[in-house]
Amino acid sequence: MTAEQRTPREAVEAYVRALESGHSDRIAELFAEKVDWCVPGAEEVPWLGTRSTREDVADFFTVLYHHVAKEEFVIEQVLADDQHAVALGHLRSRVRANNALMESWFAIHMTVTDGQITRYRFYEDSLAIMRAWQAPGRPQPA
Repeated sequence: MTAEQRTPREAVEAYVRALESGHSDRIAELFAEKVDWCVPGAEEVPWLGTRSTREDVADFFTVLYHHVAKEEFVIEQVLADDQHAVALGHLRSRVRANNALMESWFAIHMTVTDGQITRYRFYEDSLAIMRAWQAPGRPQPA
C-alpha cells in the first residue's frame, strides 16, 4: 500500500508497527515533510514540545528513546473518519537515568492527508511524566 492510499485508521496501525521497530527514521517516514506536532508538557523534559518537520519527528523519537525505556504501549481503541484518527490507550515506561516509572492513559489525535500524518497531538498525564523525569537519581544540570 502506498502512503497516498493509507486511511487514517491504517496510518495509526502503521504508526504502531513503526513504534514497535524502535527506529526513529521509520516512524518519521509516516509523517509529511511539514507537520503540526505537539506533545505538551514541562519544558525541562527534553522530548516534549512542538515540532514542525519530518526531521524534527525523527529527532523526537531519538531523544525519547535515549531517555526512556518503553515497557508497555497499548492502543485499546481507534476512532477514525475522513482525515482524523484518535487512538486511546495506556503506556508504561521508565526514565533511564533514575529508573522512575512513568504510567499514563493517553489519547493521540492524528490528521492524515494523502496518507501521511500532517497533524499530531499526544495527550498524556504530563505531570506524571515531569515527576518521573525529576525523580531522585537523575543527574541534575550544573
